[in-house]
Amino acid sequence: MSKNSFSRLTVLAFSLVLLGLAAVSAQQNPQQAGEKQGQEAKASPQTATQSQGQQNPQRPTTNSDQKQFQDGPIVTELVSLTITVTDPYSRLVTGLSKQNFEIFEDKVKQEITHFSNDDVPVSLGIVFDVSGSMKGKLDRARDALRAFIQTSHSDDDFFLVGFNQRANLLAEFTDGDTLANKLHLVDPKGQTAVYDAAYLGIEKVKQGRHDKRALLLISDGQDNSSRYTYGELRKLLKEAGVQIYCIGIVDLGGGAGGSLEMQGQGILEEIAQVTGGKAFFPRSAAELEDATTRIALELRNQYSIGYMPTNIKKDGQWHKIKVTVKPPRGLPSLKVQHKEGYYAVSAK
Repeated sequence: MSKNSFSRLTVLAFSLVLLGLAAVSAQQNPQQAGEKQGQEAKASPQTATQSQGQQNPQRPTTNSDQKQFQDGPIVTELVSLTITVTDPYSRLVTGLSKQNFEIFEDKVKQEITHFSNDDVPVSLGIVFDVSGSMKGKLDRARDALRAFIQTSHSDDDFFLVGFNQRANLLAEFTDGDTLANKLHLVDPKGQTAVYDAAYLGIEKVKQGRHDKRALLLISDGQDNSSRYTYGELRKLLKEAGVQIYCIGIVDLGGGAGGSLEMQGQGILEEIAQVTGGKAFFPRSAAELEDATTRIALELRNQYSIGYMPTNIKKDGQWHKIKVTVKPPRGLPSLKVQHKEGYYAVSAK
């Protein structure tokens, strides 16, 4: 056999081997493709079942969640609400689920991405009136404050702002008993700077170690000495997102004094309403203690709800919030208490 003939036979044999391998591969590929299609067919009913069971699947969301949008350097953060629900007899309603709530921002429905009803501790400021107008009322207020502290969460921390014509920080964040003892050292005198004291309380409570923060303002509401105006305070209230509960220790009556106290009552009611808190005006020592105990219980039985707003503009405008609750079967219509809204400002 010549050298050229041997080379041709070698090439022919190699070609036959390649053809055989290609034929085997062609037989395997349809089988693998069929197996893959079968696996996908088996998986698809499970996916469909999950979609039917949860039409709007949610990912777990926390207060630190943020979303970056591509059309500009705008960061939209979770809008958080602290919500109290009561029945027609003002009894607290607990045990509701996320499905019972709906949130609207500027009349546009929002998707709830965070929900909790845990009993969490609070960083809380006590803003206490020690002006001359509180003479004869201070002992009742001290006793009521002790009842409040005894009902509060064991891990709450408190600070104390006392005010007459000036607002002063009387106690840094501490436990409730230490704070209550501080009040025995004060002597009511001077004029009343309610707005300045509330302003100081809001700024101080931001330093609290707990995410949940609130103020308890105890006064007769008659401001006559503040540097801040009520308009300035109201703007801060709307910006801060701090829930404020007010206890007005007033003796309503006729004449000029009664008129002044009615004006003070109106101020305290508005402060509470704007921030999602509540105002109480007890007429006796028993009612005063009931009011403080009620506030402590309310702070421990609230809902924390959050959403990512659909309006992502950070234009500094006020956005009004409305929360509605759909009562479970068998319950009457329920009342919802929360802050009125927020200013859309750019994250710093």
